[in-house]
Amino acid sequence: MTFLHVLVLSIVQGLTEFLPVSSSAHLIFPAKLLGWPDQGLAFDVAVHLGTLMAVVLYYLADLVKISSYTIEACIKMKISPLARIGFCLIIATLPVCVVGTLFENYISSQLRDNIDVIAYCTIGFGILLGLASYVNKKMVWRNIDNIQGARSDSLRGLNYTQALVIGLFQALAVFPGVSRSGITLTAGLFIGMKSEAAARFSFLLAIPVIIASGAFEIYKIHTMGTLELQWVNLIIGAFLSFLVAIIVIHLFLKYIAKSGMAIFVIYRILLGALLLWLF
Repeated sequence: MTFLHVLVLSIVQGLTEFLPVSSSAHLIFPAKLLGWPDQGLAFDVAVHLGTLMAVVLYYLADLVKISSYTIEACIKMKISPLARIGFCLIIATLPVCVVGTLFENYISSQLRDNIDVIAYCTIGFGILLGLASYVNKKMVWRNIDNIQGARSDSLRGLNYTQALVIGLFQALAVFPGVSRSGITLTAGLFIGMKSEAAARFSFLLAIPVIIASGAFEIYKIHTMGTLELQWVNLIIGAFLSFLVAIIVIHLFLKYIAKSGMAIFVIYRILLGALLLWLF
């Protein structure tokens, strides 16, 4: 991999991992237009590690609270609001793990590089995000204090049924072009969560999903046997994706609080159409 290859893919990963725009749709452009070879599993793991570190650092205080209260609930059998958030994250993670395990081989071999599938999913699920945003605006929101105490939205009111619904939606993200963050945001908006709360739960939910998928990729690398790793490229990729992702998380939360999802819906439709036109 050249430095330009590393630079572009790392920035694209950092930008698109947490935005509702589909990273797989964006990664097609440099590969197809510039004729770059596949970056390999090791580089994929590195840039995902970078985005994982970004979301963990950004929500470190919340994660410590949620984890401690969840562990305490398991020991004392007394569930607090913060522990319920932890259990909701677990419940919402299970469906994508099951679906990913069952369909991974088929998706990798048949759909991963299928431009038509990616394009139509980018457009279709973009429209679904727009519909969810419209429906959400018609709902009556409940105002509950946030787990950090400083924001107007909250995850304290999330229940297990809602978490399962978000998890079932998230399972669709195994198909290229859907966007994990986009589909979880869509689910959150459909069930009446404020956009900031839906985004926060989506970001927190990314942590176990990235860990699970990363562990699976590392297992696949291990089964390949001897593999020459370009450590400089891996370190640069992880750092760049981390830096871009943590900025994106911060700016995205501020943006949707004021402007909603319309720009991302329009962007997805245009992006899908461009893919169909170019390729």
